[in-house]
Amino acid sequence: MIANKKSGICITKVVLLVVHLAFSGCKENESRNLGSNNNAGQSGNVSISLEIPHIDFVEMTEVQSHENNSNIIWYDDFSTKKDYLESKGGIDTMVNFGTKGGSVDFGFNKGDVDGKGDRKVAFGDFPGNLTKIKKGQHFDEIYWRIYVKHEHGWKGSPSKMSRATSIVSNNWKQAMIAHVWSGADNTLTLDPARGVDEQTDQIKTTKYNDFDNLSWLGNKPTSNFNISSTEESGYWVLIESRVKLNSPGENDGLNQLWIDGKLEAERKNLNFRGSYVNHGINAVFLESYWNKGSIKTQGRWFDNFIISTIPIGPIVSPSNPTLFKTPYVGSGNLVGWEVELASDYEGNDIVFKSNELGTEEKVTINQSNGAFLGSLDKEIALLSGEIYFSRARQKSSNGEWSDWSRWHQGFKVEI
Repeated sequence: MIANKKSGICITKVVLLVVHLAFSGCKENESRNLGSNNNAGQSGNVSISLEIPHIDFVEMTEVQSHENNSNIIWYDDFSTKKDYLESKGGIDTMVNFGTKGGSVDFGFNKGDVDGKGDRKVAFGDFPGNLTKIKKGQHFDEIYWRIYVKHEHGWKGSPSKMSRATSIVSNNWKQAMIAHVWSGADNTLTLDPARGVDEQTDQIKTTKYNDFDNLSWLGNKPTSNFNISSTEESGYWVLIESRVKLNSPGENDGLNQLWIDGKLEAERKNLNFRGSYVNHGINAVFLESYWNKGSIKTQGRWFDNFIISTIPIGPIVSPSNPTLFKTPYVGSGNLVGWEVELASDYEGNDIVFKSNELGTEEKVTINQSNGAFLGSLDKEIALLSGEIYFSRARQKSSNGEWSDWSRWHQGFKVEI
């Protein structure tokens, strides 16, 4: 399509030798699926109607590395029902990261403020007799991870995703909260808060979510990644957060957020709990809450939920993993696609280039389907213990290629 920038009039090309011209207005959202990487396909054209594909998920090993790790506080792949402090929403066996198991639908019906899903995990020194996980242990630092998928075509920004907190009484007074909430323009942000009076050990909060008595520690900057944008919908995205409480009386607390394997937000030098030490971090909540209500009925799924005392990272795959592409969207039909792997998030070291693949929307990374190169030149598999990132593009039946996706969907090769 050729656009006159001054007039905004678009003139479409003759397509398939039809005998008439079709005229259409220029629409800003027609080009929404074009990425910042302007590598055109073999035909030299990038189609505005051909959606950029993503790698939806990567084959997982039968046993993930965290399953028998003493540093893991909690793990749920939603393949079976587990006991939570509170739980809402059943297991959805039709949508999941991988080829088996399930996930929980944290989506919304149109207009809903409270979404369909909710999970609350209590552990360590959580008050009362409800806790069975690491009972009595004290945690000053944790990481938690989920994979999140927004239904293809998702619109809007739900307010809340998850939080870690320190509950200090039976009526759920809170010493601190580390929120993972939505920011402006479909971003995610951290919004840490303290429930203790400055650097004392006096709890100010009188109940759960006692916002008037919380000291808010800053919710900017937000992520660069637009997690709830339409462009990033339809595939699984890795979300991991870390919270480290301050040393009593010091301002050395830390809160961090990674999206898709990249550090996206950080809060340093925090006073999270003053000098209060009677309770540590003892709960993580997964949430679906939209302050203004959902724009439409739409699904959002969470899977592979982990709480740990050490960094977690992505799922673990075989050394010759199978990658699954998102379903084709665009004019015509899918006739081919390509995938590349890199050893870094920026794609400076490309280690595998596939052949032009057919219409099956998955590929196993081996010599039959492409070539190993860069730091893996002459190898026949990916290296044990290393993390790799992927990108993809696809070709329509009219001969047009989409742009490449950005580098995403990191995975770690089993040791």
